[in-house]
Amino acid sequence: MGLQKCRGCLSCLLIPLALWSIVVNILLYFPNGKTSYATSNQLTNYVWYFEGICFSGVMMLLLAALLITLERDTFYQCCQSESCNKTYRVSLFVLALLGIVFSGYSVIISTLGLVQGPFCNTPAGWGYIFKDTAGGYLTAYSSWSQCTEPAHVVEWNIILFSILIALSGLQVIICFLKAMAELKQILCGTYSVFIQVTKDPVPNLRFVTLVFIAEVLL
Repeated sequence: MGLQKCRGCLSCLLIPLALWSIVVNILLYFPNGKTSYATSNQLTNYVWYFEGICFSGVMMLLLAALLITLERDTFYQCCQSESCNKTYRVSLFVLALLGIVFSGYSVIISTLGLVQGPFCNTPAGWGYIFKDTAGGYLTAYSSWSQCTEPAHVVEWNIILFSILIALSGLQVIICFLKAMAELKQILCGTYSVFIQVTKDPVPNLRFVTLVFIAEVLL
């Protein structure tokens, strides 16, 4: 039961991570706190993949709600037979895998956005001036001044994409741990075998009622 509660705590951790992912992704649409760049489509193309809003955000919130509901004690206690236990564990395992997919997508897209660099205005016009640096611009601080508009857009993108990678990465780790725990239960889990006891009808002879709970490897 202690392990069951621990799994529930991990599922609860997905909720604040998902909420922060939504907030961080939304901030990417407003570099320097201005809305004009979003309306004129002068943003890095990777923000339109909705990695933080949809995948590591809303989808992870729905998934966390399902996991928390299924991991409640009432569900766990009502599913003790072998067939029901397997179905229960497989359902949790599939949900954990979906969490890995959703958050993993966000990690990949955010990493691509970080490596590509921001879409900004330079003396040569609007474009991705760091696109061919393979992320080398991240340590070439002197080159950041080439982006004149939006102001401080390089720092804005680096910080927010990095935070999004960290949040989604934590989601991947949590979902991976949950998936491995459920897989272990599926392959090497246990179920209870109850032996009903009868009372000896012979007078003056009473047998103590014994209930055997045998741990059987699946």
